[in-house]
Parts: sequence; C-alpha cells; structure tokens
Amino acid sequence: MRGVKRVVAVLIAVLAALVVLAFVLENQQGVALSFLGWSTAQMPVAVFVVVALIVGMVIGPVLAAFVRRRPNKAIA
Repeated sequence: MRGVKRVVAVLIAVLAALVVLAFVLENQQGVALSFLGWSTAQMPVAVFVVVALIVGMVIGPVLAAFVRRRPNKAIA
C-alpha cells in the first residue's frame, strides 16, 4: 500500500510539472505592466503569473497567522 501511495504521488507531481511546463511554453508573449506610474520591463506573461502566485502563497499564510494571533474581543 505504501508503494502505491508513492507511485500516485510521483505521478501527480509529474503531471503538475507537465501542466506548468505547458503553461510557460504557451505564454511566451512579451508584455510590460504599468501600475500607478510604475512600469516593468517587458517579460513573458508566465513570469508575471508565476510571481503573482508565489506572492499570494506567501501573503496568504502571513495574513492567516496575523488573524489567528489577534485576541478575540468579547461583545458585551
């Protein structure tokens, strides 16, 4: 049973890697983003999407930890 779980995990990881590779290869068009007067250099679309994903993966847990630490205020 342990070997089957390992094979399934490896297959899922390989499938995820193939999906990411296909996404990156399909989004090679160069774009430049501008926001509030600040603009970026021209890079592939995939770079911006991956950076946004990583930033979201970092910010999400940080905000969750911040909300959990805040003491509950009793409504009186």
